[in-house]
Amino acid sequence: MPGTLLSIGHGYSARALACLLLPAGWRVIGTTRSPDRARVLRAEGVEPLIWDGAGADPALLDALGSATHVLSSVAPKDGGDPVLAALGGALRTARQLRWAGYLSTTSVYGDHGGGWVDEDTPPVPGTRRGQWRLAAEQAWRAVCAEAGAALHIYRLAGIYGPGRSPFARIRAGQAQRVVKPGQVFSRIHVDDIAQAVAAGMTRPGEGARIYNLCDDLPAPPQDVIAHAAQLLGLPPPPEEDFATASLSAMARDFYSDNKRVRNERMKSELMVRLHWPDYRAGLAAVLAAETAAAAG
Repeated sequence: MPGTLLSIGHGYSARALACLLLPAGWRVIGTTRSPDRARVLRAEGVEPLIWDGAGADPALLDALGSATHVLSSVAPKDGGDPVLAALGGALRTARQLRWAGYLSTTSVYGDHGGGWVDEDTPPVPGTRRGQWRLAAEQAWRAVCAEAGAALHIYRLAGIYGPGRSPFARIRAGQAQRVVKPGQVFSRIHVDDIAQAVAAGMTRPGEGARIYNLCDDLPAPPQDVIAHAAQLLGLPPPPEEDFATASLSAMARDFYSDNKRVRNERMKSELMVRLHWPDYRAGLAAVLAAETAAAAG
């Protein structure tokens, strides 16, 4: 039966989720920091709630009191989870809550030299952000266990989709094709994130469960950029050696983890059949969507 979702940090992935839930009769309350974004969310059918990310705002507490489901897309900050800092006490006593979801990342696994990982692989995050994510996962486990609510932790691979793709950068001549020998990444289209989370909400189970959300084809990042350029009919950007490439500190952190992520649990337990099982199909769909949007 449809319920009420409180979506905290209602951003890119959560907006795709709402597109599935609202037509099915769900009530969706989404937090944002921006009044401008609040107007966009309202136009999409979401009930916007402006929250600055700090403190237990009374309106946020009221929304939590009516929520049967809670999803947090908020990243840790300075080592702590801002949602639990503000709402941890209220979540522990939210007896009407059936399910909570936390959008984490595959960075918690750390570096595996290009080897495969699954949900039973012990996490060994090698970056500060990965360590913060793992700590946040553990904190959500503790809170939801006390509340008696099911918890799904979704470890997301690299997210792409309409409005978040390499096409604009390639057209502008700003894309980089960085080569680090042996490096691969897993990724997932935003629509497949949405369908997996929606499936989890209808199959909450009991206790805490972890799901890797990724497609079927881990691939070197330079191959993805080259394929995107091919779809545009443009030459690929020149290859750049990772050792000398101009990259931000965050991007270099990203390259420090090298692994292939398995998604069998997502398929077998949540009954997810990927819309876009590899980056080739996914990028073609993104280009079509972006082209249609640009055409009006």
